Amino acid sequence: MDDKHGVLIVNLGTPAAPTPVAVKKFLSKFLHDYRVVDLPRILWCPILHGIIIPLRSRRVAKLYASIWMEEGSPLMVYSKRQATALAQVTGLPVALGMSYGEPSISSAIDELIEKGVTKMTVIPLYPQFSSSTVSSVWDSVSRHLQTTKIRYTPAVNFINDYAAHPAYIEALRLSVENSFNLHGVPDALLISYHGIPVRFSAEGDRYKERCELTTKRLTEALGHESLQVLMTFQSRFGREPWLEPYTDETIKGLPAKGIKKIHVISPGFASDCLETLEELDEQNRELFMHAGGTAFTYIPALNDNPDHIELLRQLAMGES
Repeated sequence: MDDKHGVLIVNLGTPAAPTPVAVKKFLSKFLHDYRVVDLPRILWCPILHGIIIPLRSRRVAKLYASIWMEEGSPLMVYSKRQATALAQVTGLPVALGMSYGEPSISSAIDELIEKGVTKMTVIPLYPQFSSSTVSSVWDSVSRHLQTTKIRYTPAVNFINDYAAHPAYIEALRLSVENSFNLHGVPDALLISYHGIPVRFSAEGDRYKERCELTTKRLTEALGHESLQVLMTFQSRFGREPWLEPYTDETIKGLPAKGIKKIHVISPGFASDCLETLEELDEQNRELFMHAGGTAFTYIPALNDNPDHIELLRQLAMGES
């Protein structure tokens, strides 16, 4: 009997609502993941539940409220659209799972199994590998397959990342060129990635080099020899050193260097979310303009753009 192919796409997750209660539930699960914060639980849990969640939940809920769409959280809205579009172009069963929150990875796997899937391609929507994201997805997938009560375990094709996939680079190139055509070529293109602790890289996480590879390939594809391209890292958390240069500190210093017009893209996010719509397009825009910048253009995530869906189709079908 021939295999029945299905696809599981996975994103980080989001609070179910822009409320302190929903944010508390989401942060609790997210920040309990040892892949995200690897401090000893005896030290971390009192800090998390006694300080971080009580102090952050109300403030973070307000930030979510500022970007919430009529259909819900942007990350969830775009992820659902991606799953629907991917199913349409491939004709395959496609299920969406979230590492934290609903729909869960477990429920998404069960959905595919109920449809008779015997060969499953898992696509974590993280273009650049990191142990804090992609490995966490692997943990959840393997744990569920080990414990589910079925007599046949689907074969798994797990996509570690797609940092330099030609269709990914082309989708980014088209997105940047469209922004340049609409708003003019800027003084600099700033490419911002979510950061990770420096310690993770020292311990073998390949995230930094995968981000560097994406930046290199995108810069080559754009072919603007006179364009200044800057690569930075955002969203640091806690007190230990994270990858540098930091996005916010870099942006504040650009106008003094004569860089008054910038376009900003964050290729590590497959869907727009709090870190792009609020942190980049609101907080960092304000920092830049307050420092003397004259034009700040945020280039949206690839979301459900047809070029992005074509990339996902190629990943799902095993095309390089």
